[in-house]
Amino acid sequence: MIIYRVNMGDLSVKKEEVPQEWQYLGGRAFTSAVVAKEVDPACNPMGAKNKLVFAPGLLSGTNAPNSGRMSVGAKSPLTGTIKESNVGGSASQKLGKMNIKGIIIEGQPAEDKYYNLHVDKDGIKIQEETELLGKGNYEVIDTLSKKHGDKIGVMTIGQAGEFRMAAANISVKDYHGNIRSAGRGGLGAVMASKKIKYITVDDTGAPGVPIANPEPFKAAALRLGKALKEHPVTGQGLPTYGTNVLVNILNEAGGLPTKNFRMGRFEGAHKISGEAMYEKIIDRKGKPTHNCHAGCVISCSQVYHDESGQFVTAGFEYETIWGFGAVCLIDDLDIIAQADRICDDIGIDTIETAVAVSTAMEGGVIEFGDGKGMLNLLNEIKKGTPLGRIIGNGAGFTGKAYGVTRVAVVKNQAIPAYDPRAVKGVGVTYATTTMGADHTAGYAVATNILKVGGFVSPLEKEGNIDLSRNLQIATAALDSTGLCLFVAFSILDNPDAFQAIVDLVNAQCNLNMTGDDLNEMGKNVLRTERGYNIAAGFTAKDDQLPEFFSEDFPPHNKTWDFTTEELQEVWNF
Repeated sequence: MIIYRVNMGDLSVKKEEVPQEWQYLGGRAFTSAVVAKEVDPACNPMGAKNKLVFAPGLLSGTNAPNSGRMSVGAKSPLTGTIKESNVGGSASQKLGKMNIKGIIIEGQPAEDKYYNLHVDKDGIKIQEETELLGKGNYEVIDTLSKKHGDKIGVMTIGQAGEFRMAAANISVKDYHGNIRSAGRGGLGAVMASKKIKYITVDDTGAPGVPIANPEPFKAAALRLGKALKEHPVTGQGLPTYGTNVLVNILNEAGGLPTKNFRMGRFEGAHKISGEAMYEKIIDRKGKPTHNCHAGCVISCSQVYHDESGQFVTAGFEYETIWGFGAVCLIDDLDIIAQADRICDDIGIDTIETAVAVSTAMEGGVIEFGDGKGMLNLLNEIKKGTPLGRIIGNGAGFTGKAYGVTRVAVVKNQAIPAYDPRAVKGVGVTYATTTMGADHTAGYAVATNILKVGGFVSPLEKEGNIDLSRNLQIATAALDSTGLCLFVAFSILDNPDAFQAIVDLVNAQCNLNMTGDDLNEMGKNVLRTERGYNIAAGFTAKDDQLPEFFSEDFPPHNKTWDFTTEELQEVWNF
């Protein structure tokens, strides 16, 4: 395995051996280790001292099921914390097959020029870029696919990144030619600060990932795949309705944040639900289920068409549909799909942007429920107008601009699609994760609502700190393997599925890890990240939800009632 270090200051590339301390780190473990060691916690995230790190997971590029995830790390311009953003698509597997442990991009060009990087088995080339500046992600991917062939991997920024908006993401081409997003934390702005428009990845002639013990690896992969197929969530619910199956579930549970987090049920939920979306997709000859990377056995993604049967968007996720739907009081799936497409094209996080729009609605910029007005706001982002730059810099920035105090953020990152007063385990995660509010950092919804891995009441405090802590540890470990987070549904209910993951890592790397060792990896990731944030000036006071969550929340009339002192118990491990 090798590391490429790209210095944009002098436009040089160095190939380095992997130091012993990073030998068995992948994905999030690798990105966070690099950022913690090499990036000054006090630095300006948009300055030359920040570094942008791309890392496939330990298993990425192998035949392990659902192992196509990549971690992207840096100091976040949105939160000021350490950041790992996780993404599917084809790039991670291609980097893994070339035995690339990570790509570390540092410095800034002296001249005001943009560049692109091309990665192949012979190394990385830096080239000046002029043709695709100012272009959206769809045009970038289409142009590069025609130039290099459909199999080329692409990581790119859209207009939001070029404008260096704090909600800008990095978009990754999947092998269908659609867009997946390293969405949260504004890492697209960091890529722009390095003056990189896109990175192409060509794994032609790559040696492939070396497997120390192929037969045990194959056996463990089959066990994990079987467990994923047999679990009702990963084998039935997600393949049929996608993540949007959660709209009706959360609405029924009273935890679907509606009208800027005022209530937990939305009258129009049935119109934007996974079931309604499935019927539209079938009727319009779209694809109700497909995968975002090769080797996925869950296939929770889909392709959504408009009324005339034309492609609109792919990977139409619950969080996006909730954000441009319930929290903004919009119940038209076609308008929400258009919003998703705009965000994919300009390269901006849909969660952050949707909550920013609801904050703008709170401030009277447009009315709640104004779907056309919402699309107009997104087009303002695309054009980089003053109003667009306000929205594009996230919910916290939008709240300040319009004097709004009801702003749903933690560490300045927007709270996602599960209200913490009705799903308290995920509220603990929002408050305490090192990343700013992030449901994927410790997805307590699984146990609070879906009763996967047991049941902890979502409406009471008891058990939810322990639940969030354990899930944050497990997630940090999973993010390091390159496995999709959704394998967690199976491993929470099936001990052998968890053991299969341990066996996969052991067989690939010729190790003798136990389950406890894998958990310890997750703990070390969290300790590293927390240590960085403390050095950056964050304290226990930052591990808390906004004040307005102390309001009663209908229909259950529950409040957020964890003290800051209680929340610090998450770190007792």
